[in-house]
Amino acid sequence: MKFSYGKIFLLGFGFFGVSVIWGVYNAFVPIFLANKFHLAPAFIGFFMTLDNIAALFIQPPVGAWSDRLRTPIGRRLPFILIGAPITALAFGLIPLASALPLFVACTSTLLLSAALWRTPVVALMPDITPSEKRSQANGIINFMGGIGTIIALQTGGMLYRLSPAFPFWLGSVLVVIAALIVFLFVKEPKDYTRNSPLDLEINEPQPSMIDSLREVLNDEDKSGARILFAIFFWFLGYSAVETFFTLYAQEHLGINAGDGATLLSVFPLFFVLFAIPSGFIAARIGRRVAISIGLIVVSIILAFFYILPANTLLAPISPLPLVGIPLTEGGPRMLTMAGVMLIFGGVGWAFVNINSLPMVVELTTAARLGTFTGLYYLFSTLSAIVGPNVNGWAIQLTGNNYNVIMLMAPFFMLAALVLMLGVRRGEAAARQPNTLPLGHEA
Repeated sequence: MKFSYGKIFLLGFGFFGVSVIWGVYNAFVPIFLANKFHLAPAFIGFFMTLDNIAALFIQPPVGAWSDRLRTPIGRRLPFILIGAPITALAFGLIPLASALPLFVACTSTLLLSAALWRTPVVALMPDITPSEKRSQANGIINFMGGIGTIIALQTGGMLYRLSPAFPFWLGSVLVVIAALIVFLFVKEPKDYTRNSPLDLEINEPQPSMIDSLREVLNDEDKSGARILFAIFFWFLGYSAVETFFTLYAQEHLGINAGDGATLLSVFPLFFVLFAIPSGFIAARIGRRVAISIGLIVVSIILAFFYILPANTLLAPISPLPLVGIPLTEGGPRMLTMAGVMLIFGGVGWAFVNINSLPMVVELTTAARLGTFTGLYYLFSTLSAIVGPNVNGWAIQLTGNNYNVIMLMAPFFMLAALVLMLGVRRGEAAARQPNTLPLGHEA
């Protein structure tokens, strides 16, 4: 398989387009629901989980479907060519909807069409990448996705002040351009097997996603099951921070929600900056080791958030424009102790998140990469649905003590670490023990 980092960057435009869409959607759709349609916060919260619910039921089976599909242009690209234009059209119509039923129709179409092509575009990465390069490639893909999110938030924020429709129209244009770049410059391999006598021939019957999940759970080695449940647990911890950090900042640290969001922004920023390096480091030390180090770092950082008092967390370190926060009215933006800790947290999260998908797809053959990409999204999306509810109940049961999320999150991260310690497969081919991929018999 001929590998090119340039081709991976071009493929990254697919994930870039997806990230722009969701960055704008998550930032501005709640504002429409509150200000334009005057919906209650509880309904807004439910509405904003619909994307994860749609993804849960659509993305995994679509991944398995794309494994079985045969067309002249490949098995992944048709989903992108159909899904991306529908996504762009529905997304562009969202700010124009003047009645709630029309708004729901536009957002529902967006959710369904976006879920249709996300798994195939991500599955293209292992399709065109040899085993030993997948961590590096996934780092590039996530770097491009991070750039998309930054553009959505930074440029989208400026455009929103000009017109609420402009960020959505920017997203529609960019997603079409991104899909065209992938279609024109990324060619799917026509031979879906890898250079190994163990791989299935592509014309053999492929098991469904449910059958593949059953294989993973019943496999004697249990590495696949451990990885998938580890993914579920570490996203439970991540969702605690992602969902409730601004309220934690407001109620526990005593700063306003806007400064809380700015404080948190250093976490995804340094995740993006270390997305590519974490893939290269994992190629040297192993994916399991890299993920374990990341889980330990993130757990320690979050535990310190729980232990340290607010005045220590807000202790100023140095001036820092853009992502620093003002500690006094009209004062300079400062990097705080909490900001430094979130920098290390973002780096640790890059070690975890970048190397997990490559481990999952390493469990199978080239013929079933879409199915196992779907399994990855099944567990991560289910966690994204369960996580905010579990962590929300924990906060409520402790008398609205938002600091409890900094106790819950490292608990889930450490549970994931325990599971990862028992994983024996999922490394690049050069590091992999002499075991068969799932679905093969000696």
